[in-house]
Amino acid sequence: MRTRDFGRLGQVSALTLGGGGIGAVWGETSRAEAVATVHAALDAGITLVDVAPSYGPDFEAERVAAEALRGRDVLLATKAQIHDDEFPDPVARMIESLEASLRRLGRDSVDMFLLHTQLRPAGTTGPRGTLDYDRYATEVAPAFDRLRADGKIRSWGLTAVGHPQSILDAIGDATHRPDYAQVIVNALDMNGDMWIYDDVPPRNADIVAAANTAGVPVIAIRAVAAGSLASTLDRPTAPGHPAAVDFARAEPFRKLAAELGESPAALAHRWTLTTPGVATVVLGVKNRTELAECVAAESRGPLTDAEMTAIAALRA
Repeated sequence: MRTRDFGRLGQVSALTLGGGGIGAVWGETSRAEAVATVHAALDAGITLVDVAPSYGPDFEAERVAAEALRGRDVLLATKAQIHDDEFPDPVARMIESLEASLRRLGRDSVDMFLLHTQLRPAGTTGPRGTLDYDRYATEVAPAFDRLRADGKIRSWGLTAVGHPQSILDAIGDATHRPDYAQVIVNALDMNGDMWIYDDVPPRNADIVAAANTAGVPVIAIRAVAAGSLASTLDRPTAPGHPAAVDFARAEPFRKLAAELGESPAALAHRWTLTTPGVATVVLGVKNRTELAECVAAESRGPLTDAEMTAIAALRA
């Protein structure tokens, strides 16, 4: 598998194994199959596993990682949710979350620790489950830097899906700049249920460009738009759910994939892998069959200019 420059952590595989699939967020799987999927990912050349406490019931993704990665040399990331409407002391919450994750993972430190909370503009209220930018900049970001200096984490970053201006401000902060940014990057620029700002348009491309300018490696997430760019939605969704709405909108994409002789999921992953400025693409696979499809897609290399132009026409 190809590797790419990855800032503070050196090199990374073009594909990252995400925790959503192995934690059964994206459909059912078993612990045994999830562990086997992690082993198959490492055997295929994947060098980063990205989990979170919220992925699956009873911290399932972290528990899978603890079992599967025992004795294996691989980069490992986990996350913390720090909602200031729920946790009056965000830094204490962050440290508590990290310590609990380390216990579950059976580690003294992690390679990457990510803020798993959307930022909102300073001085504003709501949506719930977000973090005020001022508290992020003056309390949380400095605490991440301290954890890195103390050796509890090797690097830190953002789930860069919050209010666009707040994310751009965070990336542009030279004093407490994140080491990494996880950004939605998919063929039809679908944000699905992650987008909570109805009156503000997403600016994913601008965030990727800003991260590149600042030297912050981009970790692409939602390459298949929570399953909307796959052949089928493999979990029950109500007709009005954003994933179901996006799945219906993506019918022309599935038609183009068939014309190109690709599965929709493979074409979606190859598009994100081909997109300039992306360091690695997170997979949401839950079993070895789905993993093999993505690994095979990566092995076929970048899409051609003509294929990228055809998908750009769908985006337009």
